[in-house]
Amino acid sequence: MKRSFLLIFLITLVGIVYISRLFQLQIVHGGQQDLTHSATIKIEYDYPERGYIYDRNKKLLVANQLSYDVMVIPKEVEPLDTLEFCSLLKIDKEDFINRFNKAESYARWLPSVFLKQLAKEDFAYLQEKLPKYKGFYIQKRIIRNYPIKSAANVLGYLSEVNEYIAKTSDYYEQGELIGKLGVEKQYEKELRGIKGKKYFNRNNLNKITGSFKNGKYDTLAVTGKDLTLTIDTELQQYGELLMKGKRGGIVAIEPKTGEILALVTAPSYDPNLLVGRKRSPNSIKLFNDSINMPTFDRGLQAMYSPGSPFKIINGLIGLQEGVIDENFGVTCHHGYRYGKRPNAFMKCHCGIVGRSIRLKTAIAKSCNSYFATTYRKIIDKYENPTIGTNAWSKHAKSFGLGNYLGYDLPSGQKGRIPDGDFYDRSYDFRWGATTTISNAIGQGEVETTPIQLANMTAAIANKGYYYTPHIVKKIDGKPITDTTFTTRRNTTVSPEHFPIAIEAMHETFTRGTAKYSQVKGIDICGKTGTVENFIRVDGQKVQLPDHSIFIAFAPKDDPKIAIAIFVENGGFGSTIAAPITSLLIEKYLNKSITRKHIEERMINLSLQEQYDKKELLLTQNIDSIATGTK
Repeated sequence: MKRSFLLIFLITLVGIVYISRLFQLQIVHGGQQDLTHSATIKIEYDYPERGYIYDRNKKLLVANQLSYDVMVIPKEVEPLDTLEFCSLLKIDKEDFINRFNKAESYARWLPSVFLKQLAKEDFAYLQEKLPKYKGFYIQKRIIRNYPIKSAANVLGYLSEVNEYIAKTSDYYEQGELIGKLGVEKQYEKELRGIKGKKYFNRNNLNKITGSFKNGKYDTLAVTGKDLTLTIDTELQQYGELLMKGKRGGIVAIEPKTGEILALVTAPSYDPNLLVGRKRSPNSIKLFNDSINMPTFDRGLQAMYSPGSPFKIINGLIGLQEGVIDENFGVTCHHGYRYGKRPNAFMKCHCGIVGRSIRLKTAIAKSCNSYFATTYRKIIDKYENPTIGTNAWSKHAKSFGLGNYLGYDLPSGQKGRIPDGDFYDRSYDFRWGATTTISNAIGQGEVETTPIQLANMTAAIANKGYYYTPHIVKKIDGKPITDTTFTTRRNTTVSPEHFPIAIEAMHETFTRGTAKYSQVKGIDICGKTGTVENFIRVDGQKVQLPDHSIFIAFAPKDDPKIAIAIFVENGGFGSTIAAPITSLLIEKYLNKSITRKHIEERMINLSLQEQYDKKELLLTQNIDSIATGTK
């Protein structure tokens, strides 16, 4: 009797366990099953149209075009005439084997791209022939088209999803397209839309037997969202034209909003080169060009010493710290001596010798002696140089320098504004303001990117505040609401200190270093900069032509545009950077150019000879190291 009861109990218990498990699988987890990896279910994707991209004036920058991929599901492939199939696709047998093995190693039951982006003339012919080859089919894709061959660094490009992303993502399959660089990468989720899916049952012979659960899990494709950028296409293209034959970067910002009006890197490339079947060979050429570096965004990534424009910041910090006022004067004797050693002398070419120079004139004439004195007074105000330099650094960083600005593009550099702790780590001796005196004139350890300098200029134009620079103005027609870009950011320098700096910058155009770049009817405020440029060849320091720098904003009393420009090896700031800046301001504010002779000279001016000399020197240095002749 006991045995009979025990047997009944065990049978009942096993039954309860099985029923519980079936209930768990079918009822509790039934709606959560992974349909993607089920061998009994086939999924067909409907790819959405990617969002279009427009400039601030509704000009179309990025559109879509149809493309067709040959897809393969390895598990469904039946024996075939390989040579006939290869002839159909215009590939050889070895290529076929490599492609098939790659798809099979990814997943036998999932679709993979076998041959991407068919030519339009091949599509119709293949569409008729391909159905006889089981496991192969044609998938419609959306690829990009760039009506305006400009702003490649801003827009970015699309690239195939690799195996790693496909295996770790719950959205992408191998061979699909994903945004790389620029806006395409930063706003991938908004632009890509949502794929539509249809689920089908299939039997053990891989035959489709009908819709899975009457289409309960089927979804429609959702079109990607359109983006409206802050870029002004005409200004962007004009900047690229003026930078032809030159290397460098231009960034233009609307001061009152932080909207990026132009983001120019030179040299650049036609974004259509990275579309279609030619994308792969073209990308190898572009990304492997280590000399011209067309894919390197100099506006965001190149770090340069800011030179004389940084003197304005030192002047403003001096006012805020109370170590100078607008009437404080310094007598310049062709430079500033800061030690007893013969080389402890900072030369100056302001042209005012033997009489007192005040702040306004010091900015307009770019007096090194004045700002070296000011910098030293800032640091020496505090009980030790570490604390003094920390205070100075905090003020400079409040202008958006020395750190990532937080703009909505995926690439960039921090730049560098050193603090006292930086020098404590760098030096094992007692250091002071004279040790770091080059910071006074925007050299030394100070490094900035063009976008940081443009943002700094916008903060000066606004008398002490800025909005984080950004490239997207609207998403699906609605203005951006991200507080990162709508929050006003104040500098540590009070608004009352800015008017004298602005007046001095205006004098740069009326009677200073940029007087030959004036634009009739537009009050421009600016500052030229010339930064020394050295390389080492055979262990020796060789000086190359200086970098040409300029910052400006206009109009003076109602700023609508702030610009920073770097021209590598361009010489004096007044020679190339200032004329280009004034042309861009005139173009943006007046929509036309009156000074055609300056425009023609800047367009036709090429610095390629200088770049070739530099590359020759570097090549000779590498060769000498390799052969041991150094």
